[in-house]
Amino acid sequence: MISSKKTKSSNRWLLEHFNDEYVKKAQKNKVRSRSWFKLEQLDKNNKLFKIGMNVIDLGASPGGWSQYAISKIGKKGHVIAFDLLPIKPIKGVDIFQVDIRNQKMFNLMLSSLSSMKFHLVMSDMAPNITGNFAIDMPRIIDLSKLALKISNYLLSKNGIFLLKSFQGEGFNEFYKEVKILFKKVKICKPETSRARSREIFILAIR
Repeated sequence: MISSKKTKSSNRWLLEHFNDEYVKKAQKNKVRSRSWFKLEQLDKNNKLFKIGMNVIDLGASPGGWSQYAISKIGKKGHVIAFDLLPIKPIKGVDIFQVDIRNQKMFNLMLSSLSSMKFHLVMSDMAPNITGNFAIDMPRIIDLSKLALKISNYLLSKNGIFLLKSFQGEGFNEFYKEVKILFKKVKICKPETSRARSREIFILAIR
């Protein structure tokens, strides 16, 4: 049985979502998600993209970040997108539907990409949120650690690691790990992130 509290929360989220200015803007501009505008703001503030870059997009579905990235790096650049969920084709983007939490698939991914030079690894990965942060936060940290391993293995010198995470138990310890591996690290929160959301972004340069 679904509790009335959960139903009210879901209804409130749906109402907020469809009234969101960036959701409406995404529909108007025919981009795949409101997250497109988060990446746009992060890019404008931090100059993330250059023509010809090779980019890995983790947790890419429905494709908003990949869509933005390929528009910035041009035909000489390359975007490789991964997600557990299917993603409709995006011109210029190589898409793989795979669960990188599977150790065999994770190792295969790293070995198959190891010969390429990557300039940016970006992760918008998130688990299925239950609303219980005691359950959600460890899952978030686990995914963050996977993204960190990938970036540490595949990023070139001066490469950029961009990670969506959330404030909560375990975050500070994870942030310290990032600071050990990267020379410049900071936390960002674009205007497009909802004010009440615990969502934040780690931006690190190798």
